[in-house]
Formats: sequence, structure tokens, C-alpha cells
Amino acid sequence: MKDSMKDFDDLDKDIMTNQELQELIGSWFPIPAMEKESDAPKVVETEEGSEEDTVLEEKIDPSLLEFSEEGSQFLNIMVQQEQLHSLMSQLRNNIETNLDYLFCLTGVDWGTDLGVVYHLESTTHRHSLVVKVKTPDREYPTFDSVCDIWKTAEFHEREVYDFFGIKFNNHPNLKRLFLTDEWEGFPLRKDYVDEINMVIK
Repeated sequence: MKDSMKDFDDLDKDIMTNQELQELIGSWFPIPAMEKESDAPKVVETEEGSEEDTVLEEKIDPSLLEFSEEGSQFLNIMVQQEQLHSLMSQLRNNIETNLDYLFCLTGVDWGTDLGVVYHLESTTHRHSLVVKVKTPDREYPTFDSVCDIWKTAEFHEREVYDFFGIKFNNHPNLKRLFLTDEWEGFPLRKDYVDEINMVIK
């Protein structure tokens, strides 16, 4: 009995706190250094050395990831579209996170943006995490598929495509899952209207 209790204590030590998870994951995507020089235009001499050109330096986005808890027990991460697959791959394969279980993948219509929410868990470390991604493009919403990382995502992504119209790059068989191919529109979008099939009270 004592040995069993000791095993549980050892497992508890492996669980990372939300703060520890944030610090670890944040180190994978370091925040770019902000422009150290002033915002004033940079003056550069031409080849002849007799004239000066004004060059406006491009500002760097200071954050690739946004962390929050939003009243949840889980750490929430909002990731940019371009970083989604890279982040998910590291969350799954890094030995310190080893988030090997995707137990929920849900489409969301935030009103202006469409997106996906992923709930992840580590069966070895027992910590959990929520990842969110969104796009303002309601006409062609597209994200990278994660079914090459978690096989179970294949059907979840088809469900999201079916009801929200969100496409997933590199999905092996992206087609409607519940609705017929002839069905027009995506029923779980907030702007969806179906005067024939919808029941309005």
C-alpha cells in the first residue's frame, strides 16, 4: 500500500503547473526583440554619397503566442495560424509535455472570427492544455490539419468542416461527415439561415 501511495506521489511531481507549462512552451517561440532604435526614419547614404534616402524599418510582431487561463483550470494558448502545426507537433513530441491525447477538437464561431479549439492531455505526465486558433476569413477559413500528429483528429476535423466550413490543409479525406454532399451552408455558423429546416421559436 505504501508503495502504491509513493507511485501516486511521484506522478504528482511530474505534473507541470500552468506557469511551468507557459514558461516551457514560450521558450519554443521566443518573443522577437522589439525595435531598439527610435521610430524615426532611418537615413541611408546612396552609392554616390551625395544624397540621402529615407527607409522605414518594418516593425516586428512581438508575440507569436498568447497565454491565458480565462477562469479555466487549464492553460489556454492562442496561436497564430502559421504556427499551429509547429506548436502542436512540439506539444506532442517534446518529452516534457508529451501531450499524446487529443480528447476534444471543436469548431467555434466567435462572431467575427472562425476557429478551432483543441483540448490536449498527457497520459504520462497527466497535465492538460487548451490550444485555440482563429481566422477573420469567413469565406475561406483554413488551418493546417493535425491528424498526422493525432490520428483521432481526422474525424473531428471532418465534423468541423461539415458544420463550420473550415478546411484543413493536408487532411487525407476532407468531406462532409454527417450532412449530405448536397447540403448548402454550414449549420453551426452564427450567420447560417435555413428557412426550410430551422425551427424558430
